[in-house]
Amino acid sequence: MEGQYFEGLGRRKRATARVRIYPDGSGQYIVNGHAYNDYFGREADFIALMAPFQLTNTAGKYDVSVVVAGGGVTGQAEAVRMGASRALIKLNPDFQSELHKAGFLSRDAREKERKKPGLRRARKATQYTKR
Repeated sequence: MEGQYFEGLGRRKRATARVRIYPDGSGQYIVNGHAYNDYFGREADFIALMAPFQLTNTAGKYDVSVVVAGGGVTGQAEAVRMGASRALIKLNPDFQSELHKAGFLSRDAREKERKKPGLRRARKATQYTKR
């Protein structure tokens, strides 16, 4: 994968994904040097990865290279979805309205809440005993 590319950055929870789309491609989808189906095991993650391409009817037309780090598997998959959507908009600005309607361009700001002192987790307390 060489030549001109369009890059998009996606984030979800602690995951960050840099997605590059190469317009003259054969449909390869590489994630951290592996095929996407080797890197992401669950079918829900496959669906999240391919959703922007399915929505814009561009599945299999471009080569996609992804570098993703941090977070868990689902957070990474959703970060890749957002990065791919942003890269598709740079490739063709006409895609923006349908990707925006599908919610692929909005950053999901939910993060893990910090642990509070005296509690076991962010909100879980020890069991109350009356006697």
